[in-house]
Amino acid sequence: MAACEVCGVENPEGAKFCLECGAQLAATAPERFRRTVTILFSDIVGSTALGERLDTETLSRVMGEYFAAVKPAVERHGGTLAKFIGDAVMAVFGLTRLHEDDALRAVRAAVEMQRALAELNRELERRYGLMLSARTGINTGPVAGEGLTPDRNFVAGDTANTAARLQSSAGAGEILLGEPTYRLVRAGVEAELLPPLELKGKLEAVTAYRLLAVAESAEGVPRRLDAADRAGARAGDASAGVSARGRGGAVPSRDASRGGGCGQVEAGARACLSRA
Repeated sequence: MAACEVCGVENPEGAKFCLECGAQLAATAPERFRRTVTILFSDIVGSTALGERLDTETLSRVMGEYFAAVKPAVERHGGTLAKFIGDAVMAVFGLTRLHEDDALRAVRAAVEMQRALAELNRELERRYGLMLSARTGINTGPVAGEGLTPDRNFVAGDTANTAARLQSSAGAGEILLGEPTYRLVRAGVEAELLPPLELKGKLEAVTAYRLLAVAESAEGVPRRLDAADRAGARAGDASAGVSARGRGGAVPSRDASRGGGCGQVEAGARACLSRA
């Protein structure tokens, strides 16, 4: 509530003029913030070629339908859509609404975005004779800014830059996780440890994981990485039925003849990512 300096009446947040006397209200400085968030970057593979193939109006309609299809997935899992940039989506989890499992929410949103795109592709193929493929990077870390308005005042620094670089390194249909994100979600996902990635702008190689599956019923884990490490040590990757290749523990087989999936994983236990 903003109090009028002329008559003293309190006015609702966002009011520019006093509702009682009409005097202009003094602008309040936006609150500075610092948060630990999980950032999701996703873009369309081959968008430059797509732009050359389609006329401007058709491309605009296609991208509009894509954004409309993936937006509910982000919002359903509690994320904030920070930007639609050309063919890219940036979403933030843990900025305006905090949850203990924001990292896992981001991963689940990414999987749901892939599903939504698969559904949309059937319609795009029928109408335009084309299909879209997306790639995604997810990273967790500190951000700071002034005013919780991601599209204007959001300052993400290295956390967002790394998520964007992971997205650029992902293949079509892939979701790559930064190590901080993996540490927070490891009890609820199956992921493959990749060779260290040399990312543009990073002085050292980055550890990353390729997401293979996410458990449908996995519980949230603490946002703090030290607490998550303790929780992961208690649970153990093997007892959770999920693992990262190269970190000790069998990964369920993927039946190539059936176009991907999670092999012998219990039916309905996980959402699987197909590389088809």
